[in-house]
Amino acid sequence: MATNPTKYDIETRAVELLKTVFDPEIPVNVFDLGLIYKIDVVETPDTDGTQPQFDIHVDMTLTAPNCPAADFIMEDIQQKLDTINGVHAAHINLVFEPEWTKDMMSEEARLDLGMM
Repeated sequence: MATNPTKYDIETRAVELLKTVFDPEIPVNVFDLGLIYKIDVVETPDTDGTQPQFDIHVDMTLTAPNCPAADFIMEDIQQKLDTINGVHAAHINLVFEPEWTKDMMSEEARLDLGMM
């Protein structure tokens, strides 16, 4: 019998899935690029009493405000987060402050892009 997911389980799974989302023009995932500013997991009222339900709220940005892949990236994130067991809804909020810079990338991303 599977256990009910916890807030930590949801956050961990969200990060795992975000690491599978790529900007088609950059061979690094959105998480390591530093495009994900915040992941909040909030328990929502249980509709049927069987297991906790959670909403995920993600604040993210793009490498440039006019990124041609914005819709593709956000749809990919939405679809993947919606598959997490225990998630009632995923909400993706596109923000442009603080402005993204290359300094926000993980060390691994900088290595992958030959910036170190």
